[in-house]
Amino acid sequence: MASCSSFLSEEQFLCSVCLDVFNLPVSTPCGHNFCQACITIYWDSEAVYKCPLCKTTFQSRPDLKVNTWISGLAEQFKISLQLADNGSCSPDQQQPESGRVSCDICTDAKLEAVKSCVECQTSYCETHLEPHQRVAGLKRHTLVNPAQDLQDHVCKKHNKLLVWFCRTDKVVACDICARKDHVGHDTFPVQQEYREKRALLRTTEIKVQQMIQDRLQKVHEIKESMKLSQKDTKDKIAKSIQEFTALVSDIEESQVELVRVIEERQKAAEGQADDFIKDMEQEIGDLQMTVANLRDLMHIEDRLRFLEAFPSKSLLPHTMDWDAVSFNSLGMEHLGNSLSRTMSQLKVMLKRMKTEIQRFCDDTQMLSGTLWEVQQYEVDVVLDPDTAHPMLFVTEDRKRVSYSEEVQRIPTAKTFMNYYAVLGESGFSAGKAYYEVYVGWKIEFSLGVATESLNRTEAVREPRHGLWAIEFVVDKCVASSSPDVPVYWGKMERVGVFVDYEGGGIFFYDVEASKCIHSFTDCIFTETLYPYFNPCDNEYGSNNAPLVIVQVNHSE
Repeated sequence: MASCSSFLSEEQFLCSVCLDVFNLPVSTPCGHNFCQACITIYWDSEAVYKCPLCKTTFQSRPDLKVNTWISGLAEQFKISLQLADNGSCSPDQQQPESGRVSCDICTDAKLEAVKSCVECQTSYCETHLEPHQRVAGLKRHTLVNPAQDLQDHVCKKHNKLLVWFCRTDKVVACDICARKDHVGHDTFPVQQEYREKRALLRTTEIKVQQMIQDRLQKVHEIKESMKLSQKDTKDKIAKSIQEFTALVSDIEESQVELVRVIEERQKAAEGQADDFIKDMEQEIGDLQMTVANLRDLMHIEDRLRFLEAFPSKSLLPHTMDWDAVSFNSLGMEHLGNSLSRTMSQLKVMLKRMKTEIQRFCDDTQMLSGTLWEVQQYEVDVVLDPDTAHPMLFVTEDRKRVSYSEEVQRIPTAKTFMNYYAVLGESGFSAGKAYYEVYVGWKIEFSLGVATESLNRTEAVREPRHGLWAIEFVVDKCVASSSPDVPVYWGKMERVGVFVDYEGGGIFFYDVEASKCIHSFTDCIFTETLYPYFNPCDNEYGSNNAPLVIVQVNHSE
């Protein structure tokens, strides 16, 4: 079959608008042919629809379809032009490596393409690229570095290379689209946007890798801490067992010694009593004999004999004063009193020890995430607008507070000026209290409790100043007193705050995770504690969402 180039001239395959070989040719009702993109752009810029060649005017815009016959002839013409001049590829050209773009014209061994033509939608090796460097119509084509799926790099509407990126609409565009559809938008060259995005990816990857390393380091630190904690726990258990065993042993020894002393004392008292009994029995015998003698003397009626027989010594025999001798306590009363005092003191110490153990147990349960228990102490909290920073907006129901870029109120003596903070209206001076705050997806906030005497004009953040709070920034949570040490990672939707006034503890919960994220323990409270809210400003991005005091969802 004869080549189309043998009976058709090059001019017959050129569009009269772009003066290039037809690309998706269409035919007008008057019989002339144009590139689809060329006639579309031409009519878009004209007030009436007419043929660019014969100037025939159409009442309505014709609905043009691609002329497949002419399109096929044009493609064959392109190929015949290239093959007619060069024939086959030179044998010394290199085969494309894996992943490289191949020449679309090579029929046998596919060589590596050196350029891709936007208009032809074809990639060429060095040999088959030659017509584009010689033929007048082809020299006007746009050549780019070899690309796979070249059609994805070309505007479907204008058949122009996509060289612009619109940040406003997040789309790529050709020159015509950029001038027509993206006027006033933030448009940048694709290469520039590509470089910046690649740089952003590299920077982000470095940050992510650093975050991974930080977390791996934190995991390592936690594991090492747990190893030390396990060893410390074993040592404490062993020491406590040793001390309790020694204490029990001392008590048992004291008990044995006390029993021995009492028994010996009893035995000595019994021996002494036996001696006293013998002496008294002897005295009883002497007294009975004295009674008999006195009776005999009473029976002498002769006065002379009576006087002669009357003893010259005492009528009573020698006896001991037994009234000074007592056997009621056996001398144990003092020991008993001393033992009672010691046992009372020991019981007090044991009770105190049990209290400390129970308190430690309660703290452990709190830290173990028993959220449902502390939620039983829910209280109703409302905000005190008089304490709010002038840039904070407090709603009428006093349940929401958010940062505002405009002044909302005139400062008073109670107003916070150091932080964007506000206190609750009522405080806690005894017992236990719990409340929840919806934080949504805020990127920065601070919550906790504060004393009424907290300084509101200078930057303070430690418990010794009267503030017990946590601070959330972007993706981590820290204690206000230790801003460089993360205590919790990740976003939170609801935060629970639990105050145990007598127990000296303040606990913070991630409600969705039912997990205690931080706690202040062993505190000594001497003032009333007020709920503390700080929605923060927009330092790290848009952060105008409010902090919302919400009710506990007991159904969960």
